[in-house]
Amino acid sequence: MTELAILLPLAGFVALAALTVIVLRRAGGIVARTREVEAFRGAVRDLSQRVETSLDGATGRIDAVRRGQVPADTIGPTIEAATDAIGRYTDEARGFKGPTQVIEIRDDIVAELERAARALEMVDHGATIQAQVRRRGRELEAQTALKRGYLNLLHAREAIGRHARRVDDLEVTVEPGGRNAIITMREPRS
Repeated sequence: MTELAILLPLAGFVALAALTVIVLRRAGGIVARTREVEAFRGAVRDLSQRVETSLDGATGRIDAVRRGQVPADTIGPTIEAATDAIGRYTDEARGFKGPTQVIEIRDDIVAELERAARALEMVDHGATIQAQVRRRGRELEAQTALKRGYLNLLHAREAIGRHARRVDDLEVTVEPGGRNAIITMREPRS
């Protein structure tokens, strides 16, 4: 009888301890996933703001060249600085870690940064031609390259901002049955 009086509370304690460990492990998983999503969200927001700042200055200068307000041969340093920044941002974005559910957002941002780099190459091509133009036939090519590059740069910048806003719609939930934490995308807000 005394053995039973000792074993029952001990068995109850062991069961309670095991249950506590299970609950804490699951809660730890949810906390870890939430922390992972928040780190990804912060990294994307920060990068998006820096891209916006860098490309805002570059697009303003490119637009001035496109409109003939600034000579084409003066835009070289702007294009060089923007290209360098975009290259660094692309490398940084490729290094973003996160749950598999957010990798699509990272890949979309990388694709838009690559698009911005190609747009800057096109602008450089157009500015080079415009700075050296002596014949009328190449002037149209220069203007076309400048305009296309400028527009592609604007569109890439807007798309990066759109992808950065997508991270606000990520949420960590617990799947039915409470086994795993999953990451879902909330319905877009109107």
